[in-house]
Amino acid sequence: MEPIRISYFSDVLCVWAYIAQIRLDELVKNFPEQVAIEHHFVPVFGNAREKLEARWRDRGGLSGYRDHVQQVAQKFDHITIHPEIWTTVTPASSTSCHLFLHAIQLLEIKGILPKANRVFEQAIWAFREAFFTKLANLSDYQVQLAIAQDLGLPIDAIQTQIESGEAYALLSKDFELVKEHTVTISPTLSFNEGRQRLNGNVGYRVIEANIRELLHNPPGELSWC
Repeated sequence: MEPIRISYFSDVLCVWAYIAQIRLDELVKNFPEQVAIEHHFVPVFGNAREKLEARWRDRGGLSGYRDHVQQVAQKFDHITIHPEIWTTVTPASSTSCHLFLHAIQLLEIKGILPKANRVFEQAIWAFREAFFTKLANLSDYQVQLAIAQDLGLPIDAIQTQIESGEAYALLSKDFELVKEHTVTISPTLSFNEGRQRLNGNVGYRVIEANIRELLHNPPGELSWC
C-alpha cells in the first residue's frame, strides 16, 4: 500500500510551526511506513518587519508581538523561546531561509546526502531552533551558512544549488502550491489529494484520527460518517 502523502506547509519563523514540530515527529514515529511528509514553505513572514510593524502598530509594535509569542509559548512546556524574540533581532524575511533549506533538500534529492538520514528535516528544525532560542537572524545568508556548517553540511554543494537556480525552482513550486491550495496559515497539513486539510494549532490526536481514517478507508472508499 502506498503511503499517505501529507503536504506540510510552514514558515520557518512561525511560532506555531515551531510548537507543532513535536506532533510531526510523533506522526512519523508512529506511522513510519504509512505516512510520507512532503515539506513546503508558505511565506507568512516573507516581508516580516513591515508586516509585523503594520499589524502590531496599535498593540505595542514588535514588543507587543514579542509578548504575544511569549504568552503562546508559556502554554507549551516542550519548547524554549528567547525572552527578546522578534525585538533584539528582527529578520527581514523568511524567504531567503526557505531558499537555503531547499538547496539542502536538493542534496537529498540528488543523492549527495542520504535521504534516510532526514537531513533536510533536521536542518529545518535546526534553523527554527536557532531563531527561537538564540535569536539567529535567519534572513542573513552568513547566518544560514554558519548553521549549515554546524550541521556538517557541504557548503559548496549547497551554494551550487542556489547559484544554478534549482533551489529557486523548488521555492517557486512552493509558491504555486500555496496559491493552488489557497494556503494562508502556518502550519497547514494537506492530504487526501487536497480534499482534507488541518490548519494551525491542531492537536496530535486530531491529526492521528485523520490518518487512521484514511488508512482504514482509502480514497475512493471513504466512509460516509
